[in-house]
Amino acid sequence: MAESALLLVITKIGIVLANRAVAQASSHLSKYATQLIELQRSMGRVVRELRVMHGVLCQMDIRNCNDPAYESWLDEVRKVAHVMEDMVDEYLHQVGHEHDMGCCFYLKKGLRRPRSLLSLNQITSNVREIEKELAHLADTKNRWVSMVNNGDNSNSNYIVKRSQDLANISRSLDEEDLVGVDKNREILQQWLGGEDAEFSVITMHGMGGLGKTALAANVYKKEKEKFQCHAWVSISQTYCTEDILRNIIKELFKDRVNVPSNIAMMDITCLEDTLKRFLQQKKYLIVLDDVWTPEAFADLSRALVCTDKGSRVLITTREGDVAALASQGHILTLESLPEDKAWDLFCRKSFSRETGHECPEAMKLLTKEIVGKCKGLPLAIVLVGSLLHVREKTVEEWRRINDQLSWEIINNPRLGHIRNVLHLSFIYLPTYLKSCFLYCSLFPEDYLFHRKMLVRLWIAEGFIVEKGASTLEEVAEGYLKELVNRNMLQLVKRNSFGRMRIFKMHDIVRELANDLCHKDHFVYLLRRFQMLLEIFLTFAIWVCGIQK
Repeated sequence: MAESALLLVITKIGIVLANRAVAQASSHLSKYATQLIELQRSMGRVVRELRVMHGVLCQMDIRNCNDPAYESWLDEVRKVAHVMEDMVDEYLHQVGHEHDMGCCFYLKKGLRRPRSLLSLNQITSNVREIEKELAHLADTKNRWVSMVNNGDNSNSNYIVKRSQDLANISRSLDEEDLVGVDKNREILQQWLGGEDAEFSVITMHGMGGLGKTALAANVYKKEKEKFQCHAWVSISQTYCTEDILRNIIKELFKDRVNVPSNIAMMDITCLEDTLKRFLQQKKYLIVLDDVWTPEAFADLSRALVCTDKGSRVLITTREGDVAALASQGHILTLESLPEDKAWDLFCRKSFSRETGHECPEAMKLLTKEIVGKCKGLPLAIVLVGSLLHVREKTVEEWRRINDQLSWEIINNPRLGHIRNVLHLSFIYLPTYLKSCFLYCSLFPEDYLFHRKMLVRLWIAEGFIVEKGASTLEEVAEGYLKELVNRNMLQLVKRNSFGRMRIFKMHDIVRELANDLCHKDHFVYLLRRFQMLLEIFLTFAIWVCGIQK
């Protein structure tokens, strides 16, 4: 997450440099022209250093997330970023600028302190100290932190391995773990085994932990024999097209005598031709599990022959853009389990030894509270239920678990699968969305976000950068749509025109995001602007006429 802090600082410095604050300074600051010019030069050097550092962090953050030396170094980077952000804010406070920052700019302008509080000379001195700190951090990294790993520890291999491990666990879930899926299973079986001879693409869409892979695997086992050939491949965001094509060919040729002997040596063109020739006259089923981008499917679709044999491609994804690739009417969106199904699944895991999986009467109230905290997420229900299955069945023990369930989800190794599944969604967020996402986690549980208010708060925090002719509000709304499409925020309500209006964050996602906030000192950033945010919140509600 430190890369988000750096991006915010880089953005703010970019605004300063792009808008030529020196030329726009008030006339009574003209005597400080030399200091202003030198200060901008210093900021230019700092921003160049930060851009390179930001690029390194974006590449290295995932692989070294459990490296104590790296984490310590990263903590120092965050501190420098926060200090530099303070300096930029003070600089804008002293010099002022004409760049339109929306309503919040005028609020800030109205709240400015006297210019005498901090001289430009002091700001210049502080920025020079930051330059020295950056040089020291680079030296420390070279001396103590191993930033470059080779072999199986590479960034790409780490992500691929984690994605594959999670997929394998989901595929191995027992039939009894699939509660509340009867309707969706029936729909999938109908789409896969229907009489329609046209080639079709089916997508299954939803947030991590809803059981997309588990349901797809269950249906795949039942339906695959109806096809002449079939294959299942998992795809990470760092996929290699050649490797995926090889895996598809190996799966399709499994148990066949005429397996191509030189698959490992083929280039992408040969792989595509081999696959096309094999699929040409066959009815096939191919499952592409955990697809993150439309481009991933586009890279593979060139080799997937659209025959009139009734072939099917089934895609599971967390991304709305990928789900939209489905043939007309073939998108299946998974939702959280309703209360009765969540209760049934939890009792099956927690009370598997009891007759009929019945929850003891004395435990029902606490059990309902625990199930309620899982918010209908099947993965959480199964893992929390399995955790409690081995715990003492007493009111005291379950009350203790209930009181510290948030801590258990974050820290208990037995619940690590929940963290890993949802953390992957955060890892794959573009840097510009990470701060916006973490910001939402700082609000209370079950908080309902109104679109107009949220985008203005993001703008007030400096998370939004102009894109072309779009306004800051338009860019921020685009970010909001992306978070919904990526299932990081949940759409609750649209307005009368069909426009997204109210959103919320899943409680378990919020818990994990809060943990990231504390580790990355994101809460500290909010507190620094708390007074401004409170004023702005009141102002935004008044202006927008939002009804609570």
